[in-house]
Amino acid sequence: MMSTPASRNIRTHNWRYRCVRVLNLLPQDFDLVAAGTKTIEVRVKFPHLSDLAAGDIIRFRIKGTDETCEVKVKRVNEYPDFEALLDGEGAANVNPTAAREQQLTNIRAIYSPDKEALGALAIKIVRIAG
Repeated sequence: MMSTPASRNIRTHNWRYRCVRVLNLLPQDFDLVAAGTKTIEVRVKFPHLSDLAAGDIIRFRIKGTDETCEVKVKRVNEYPDFEALLDGEGAANVNPTAAREQQLTNIRAIYSPDKEALGALAIKIVRIAG
């Protein structure tokens, strides 16, 4: 079979189409993500994040501003609670500027015990240049 110029340039990809998710961050966490020093994002295992997977894109923003940065999800690990997450992932990967106990206090100030009971997600991220 002879190929035509158009058919020679066709490439097939088995891409999984994913939407860009927009998630809010506190300014201090946003700065760490933008600098590339925060490599694990902590979230409660809410239903809307149940299909988050490696390869997805997250656009983080500081609520009320136009400031954003994009990251690629490398992996998602589930934990029963925030303590197990910090122990499993290493607190320095979540926030290299705060001690483990301070991070646990900060996370629990954001999420109530009933939210933590849903489970915790450790989202391994890498900053996308942009």
